[in-house]
Amino acid sequence: MANEEQQPETKTPPTDWKGRVEHKYLQLKEHAETYPYVWASYIVVYGGFALWTGYRWRKLRKTETRVRGLQERLRKLVEAEKVAASSSFIGSTN
Repeated sequence: MANEEQQPETKTPPTDWKGRVEHKYLQLKEHAETYPYVWASYIVVYGGFALWTGYRWRKLRKTETRVRGLQERLRKLVEAEKVAASSSFIGSTN
């Protein structure tokens, strides 16, 4: 029995998906506790990138909305011009 207590436990990764997810979570948790500055830098870099991407996405959507409004305004203006041109053409032939 003394030999059994001295031998280190060999951890084999679990075969079921729940066990594998839990095992990976525990590995990541241990790594995060061991190297907190690495994980903080990940958060700063990728968090900043996510914020920048969100800002650019929102700005792009606002620009698209503004362009659609201007296109609609231009389309109405061209239609009104065509109607005015056709009515003046019809009036001048009489």
